[in-house]
Amino acid sequence: MGAALTRYRVIAWIVGVVLILLVVIGMPLKYAFDNPVVVETVGPAHGFLYMIYLVAAFDLSRRADWPLKRMLLVMLAGTVPFVSFYAERRVSAWLAAPRQERAPEPVAR
Repeated sequence: MGAALTRYRVIAWIVGVVLILLVVIGMPLKYAFDNPVVVETVGPAHGFLYMIYLVAAFDLSRRADWPLKRMLLVMLAGTVPFVSFYAERRVSAWLAAPRQERAPEPVAR
């Protein structure tokens, strides 16, 4: 499951950064300055990357055996600026918690 988590974390960061570029730079340029070049280039890239994000989130959720609600919330995190970063941290924490619980205790001598 480590590789699935790594794939998810990488694509979550990429989707988050591209979405922020689109919303913070592209949209003001398009609507305030009538310059749609950023939206026309970054918009389709975000759409394609979001599809990869959905596949990575689905793969991770099936491997981690998450309930449907958690899976859908993580998938939706790529649609709101900055939320994919938060979701990535939460997902990492959710998957690290069981690992810590399973860690063997040191033997007392």
